Amino acid sequence: MHTFLFIFQVLAAVALIGLILIQHGKGADAGAAFGSGSSGTVFGSRGSANFLSRATSWLATVFFVTSLALAYLVHGTKASTSVVDKLAPTAEQPAAAPAVTPVVPAPEGEPALPAPATPVVPE
Repeated sequence: MHTFLFIFQVLAAVALIGLILIQHGKGADAGAAFGSGSSGTVFGSRGSANFLSRATSWLATVFFVTSLALAYLVHGTKASTSVVDKLAPTAEQPAAAPAVTPVVPAPEGEPALPAPATPVVPE
C-alpha cells in the first residue's frame, strides 16, 4: 500500500510540474489581445486556461491527499514520545535530591512554620 501511494504521488508530482510549466502567465493574455496568434492553438483562445487550471487544481488536490494518506500510514495513531522521555538516568547523573521543606524562623513566642510554596516579594 505504501509503495502504491508513493508511486502515485511521484507521478502526480511530475504531472503537476509539467502542467504548471505548460501554462502561460497572466501577462500572456495582453499579447493575445493584439493578435499574437494564440487563437489558433489546440484549445482555442480561452480554452487552454480553463482546462489547464482545472487539471492543475485536481492534480494538486490528488497530491495533497496522497501526502496526507502517506503521513497517516507512516505515523498512524501512535502516541508521540519525547526524546527527553526516552532518556534513562545513567550512573554519571546524580539522583535527584529529596525535597526539603525549609523552615522559616518564627518570631519569639510563636511556633515555627514551613516556608510558603511561592516566594513572597515585598513591594
